[in-house]
Amino acid sequence: MTGSQGLAPEGWHRYGAAGIAPDPSNLIYMFRAITPPRLSRRFDARFLLLDAGHIHGDAEDFSAACDELSHLHWVPIREARELDLPFITEVVLAELGALLRASGGGPLNEPAEVPFFDNRDEVPRFSRIT
Repeated sequence: MTGSQGLAPEGWHRYGAAGIAPDPSNLIYMFRAITPPRLSRRFDARFLLLDAGHIHGDAEDFSAACDELSHLHWVPIREARELDLPFITEVVLAELGALLRASGGGPLNEPAEVPFFDNRDEVPRFSRIT
């Protein structure tokens, strides 16, 4: 959690003061997407899951969130899928629903293959990363 100077990166000081650091060991990699070149806002995103039981502190308390995270709140997947969302978000939520159904209510497991929407070229390509 320390930067090259031994200091916490900007925005991480409260975590260091609380004696906590990121622990990626429970993250589940579940999707990757790259936006088409014609869009003004582009991204190469990896979508990760974390069981809320692994969250440090109160998973319902977003009072310390700032900037773009200041309006965080939990939404059931069924309700989220009814929102007017970008296409790729709908696809990711559908994939998440499939992972949840496959778990049968138990713990989620890292999928053997991760869906990948690759839109770097003019012709979009869907594949799976193993």
